[in-house]
Amino acid sequence: MFATLLIAMVGLILLATPARDTAPWLVGAYALAIAGWEAVGMIRQLIRGHAGLDILAVTAISAAVLVGEPWAALVVVLMLTGGAALEDYAANRSKRELTALLRKAPQQATRLLRDEIVPAGGSTAEASTEDVPVEAVEVGDLLLVRPGALVPVDAVLVSAHAVLDESSLTGESLPVERVAGERVSSGAVNGATAVTMRAVALASDSEYQQIVRLVEQAAGSKAKVVRLADRYAVPFTVLSLVIAGIAWAVSGEAVRFAEVLVVATPCPLLIAAPVAFLGGMSRAARFGLIVKGGGTLEQLSRARSAAFDKTGTITTGRPVLERILTGSGFDEMSVLRFAASAEVYSSHVLAASVVAAAKRHGYPLLDALGAEEVATNGVAAEFASESTGEVVTVRVGKPSWLREFAPSLELAVLMPGELAIYVAVDDRFAGAIVMRDQVRNEATQALSDLQRLGIERTLMVTGDVAATAEPIAADLSIDEVYAECRPDDKVRIVSAVQPRPLIMVGDGLNDAPVLAAADIGFAMGARGATAASESADIVNRYDTLASLPLAVRVGKDTVRIALQSIWLGIIISVALMLVAAFGFLPALIGAWLQEVVDLVAILGALRAVGPRSERTLKRPPTGAVGAAHPLTGSAYGERTEI
Repeated sequence: MFATLLIAMVGLILLATPARDTAPWLVGAYALAIAGWEAVGMIRQLIRGHAGLDILAVTAISAAVLVGEPWAALVVVLMLTGGAALEDYAANRSKRELTALLRKAPQQATRLLRDEIVPAGGSTAEASTEDVPVEAVEVGDLLLVRPGALVPVDAVLVSAHAVLDESSLTGESLPVERVAGERVSSGAVNGATAVTMRAVALASDSEYQQIVRLVEQAAGSKAKVVRLADRYAVPFTVLSLVIAGIAWAVSGEAVRFAEVLVVATPCPLLIAAPVAFLGGMSRAARFGLIVKGGGTLEQLSRARSAAFDKTGTITTGRPVLERILTGSGFDEMSVLRFAASAEVYSSHVLAASVVAAAKRHGYPLLDALGAEEVATNGVAAEFASESTGEVVTVRVGKPSWLREFAPSLELAVLMPGELAIYVAVDDRFAGAIVMRDQVRNEATQALSDLQRLGIERTLMVTGDVAATAEPIAADLSIDEVYAECRPDDKVRIVSAVQPRPLIMVGDGLNDAPVLAAADIGFAMGARGATAASESADIVNRYDTLASLPLAVRVGKDTVRIALQSIWLGIIISVALMLVAAFGFLPALIGAWLQEVVDLVAILGALRAVGPRSERTLKRPPTGAVGAAHPLTGSAYGERTEI
């Protein structure tokens, strides 16, 4: 664009000098050079089988120069280069929310050289520390997190107490209090006092860096963004050439051909769709939805079926305590306290529920001397007995694994919907913690909203038993239930569902194949690089089912705005072409008017970013009836246009 402006300035200066006759030649030669450059790219696209819109711009520039309108040709060149600059600006504006996480990613960590704990509120001046790149932090390193600093890697709090801002991870705007032994995710912002933490994961495996990778993947997924415009490329090109050809044939003036084509240049089509889809992706990111490509938004706008996993999707995945069964020599407090103290070191989805249950009962957690998670089985941790001082090994997990160490283990008798977590201390069976999963509060409202948004068929596809799944599905008015499904069963069932496109909503490792197989894979609460989030088309960072209808609404709004912008540009361009065909629009004026058409298309497409009132919201609602809908401002669930 700078070179085009420079040539224009030189040409204008030459017009005021005795060498004014050289100005049209200079301008025309530059315009033809740009047309030749664009033609090379056009030919490459044609070889790949893509009939793009560049042929109109190349033809318009060449025709304008050949009929003696080099200044009009220069304006078309300015439109192309300026349009690219405007598109870059619009794209960057649209991606602000997508790139915000990248700017906030932890870069450095402060490592304590000695195994010392800085007391809460104490001075850090005497602590022996070194600042290291976050990639250099090893599991087990003791870290000092200063006031207002980012937690660099996933860690366990060593200090007695900490207040953290976790809004970038969960959308929760209020500070969160943590106590010693609790796990803290990277990316959280420390409060007003320095605290000490022990790293439990490398930077590459920590939650914030995993989110960053997903955002980078989403921002880089542009291959399908312009599909919508491609549908109109060939018809628009043919129509423009036909109008220009008829105008030339009827009038007998070649200049009419050029005058029509300079207002037919296709920037509205080239710019409107990408800007609108990037805006929609940015809008979705504002509500914790990482959309991996504009094609996903287009699929969402046409979605007709939705399938759901049960645990962690329809239900919270965070069971609440029902009762505690005890073994010989143990009471309920010791069973829950031992289990929670060990589960701090577990990544299992049920671990947080056990820790939360202990906190609700006011049981302080024990400091572990060491801990190890045994994949697919459970966690083992060593503690010093408060009564004797002897070291005991607490194991929490599957009964088949615990029975290897505690042969006296007894299986709990469970009711439908209940699950049990077993606890052993050394070689003795300590007891079992019986929990029950809860249906999400927002599930009913979310499913009702999906119906209003055009979802015609709903299914529950779960590995759980029918006795547990069917009552939940009936309460939520889910059409069909497929229980006791293995991962390959889920893929087979979902692949056969009609009508399409289909949204599959799930979380966890066993949902990864079906999320990948669905038209639209939606990973619930998958905030890290889990198999589910890597397989899904949309990653929902906030653990709420209310995000699903929000995603569908964003998809519908984005496609609607993209189509409106495209058609607005086409209608204005066709009107200008007809005016030019009758000889009422000189080439130079027509070229400038086309710049206005481009600007209108860009401004129209930028509406996909969403209204200003929406940008102060941190997360989607919980789905309470009557709550304010963040995309409409009306009662949550009402379908209104913006």
